[in-house]
Amino acid sequence: LQDANSPIIEELIFLHDFINIILIFIIRFLAYIIVTIVLNKFINKNILESQIIECIWTIIPAIVLVQIAIPSLLLLYMLDESIDSSLTLKVIGHQWYWRYEYSDFWAIPGEFQVEFDSYIVPVSDIEDRIHRLLDVDNRIVLPFNVHVRIIISSADVLHAWTVPAIGVKADAVPGRLNQVKFIAQRSGLFFGQCSEICGANHRFMPIVLEIVNPHSFLNWVFCMQR
Repeated sequence: LQDANSPIIEELIFLHDFINIILIFIIRFLAYIIVTIVLNKFINKNILESQIIECIWTIIPAIVLVQIAIPSLLLLYMLDESIDSSLTLKVIGHQWYWRYEYSDFWAIPGEFQVEFDSYIVPVSDIEDRIHRLLDVDNRIVLPFNVHVRIIISSADVLHAWTVPAIGVKADAVPGRLNQVKFIAQRSGLFFGQCSEICGANHRFMPIVLEIVNPHSFLNWVFCMQR
C-alpha cells in the first residue's frame, strides 16, 4: 500500500492490517489443530460428540466477525460522510485522457475558465525526474488541508478515477455524476490511473495530483485565468 495522504486511506490501511492480524492468528490456530489431529492416533469420543465444543466453535467465529464488522461499518459511513467542501473539481473521462474543470473559479462563461485536458507524457518526451507512463502534461493542482469534492463523469465509455494515496476510487459513468470527497494532509506528487478497462489505450490514462499549500494554489489559479 502507498503512503497515506488522507484520513480515509489511513483508516483503510488500519483495517487492512487489523484483518490480516486476525487471519494470521486463525490460520496458525487451525494449522496447529490439523497437525495435532493428523499426528494423534487416539480418538476422544467425548470431544467428538460434545455440545460445548459445538457452541465454542460457533460463538468464537461470530465474535471475530463482529470485531471485523464494527470498524468496517464505521469506515463505510466515513466514506459516505457528507462534509461541506471548500473546493469542487469536475473530472470527465475520455478515450483516452482526462478533462478537469475548476468550476468554483469560473468568472465569465467562455472566458477565464480554469479547465484543461490531461494527456500522458509520451515516452519520446520523457525528461529527468518524469515517471514513465505515470506523468501527464497538465497536472491537477490542489491545496492541502482543504476539503475537496470531486465530481466524476464520462463522455464515452466507463472509466474509473483512482488515486491510491488518498483512498479515492470512483467510476466515471456516461450520463451520471459520481462524487468523492477527501482532504490531503501534506504536499507532494501523488499518482493514479484509470482502473476500469476502457479500450485499447486504457493503460495510458494516468492521474497526477500536485498537492501544494493554499497560497500557491491561489497563485496557480490566478495564472490559469489570465
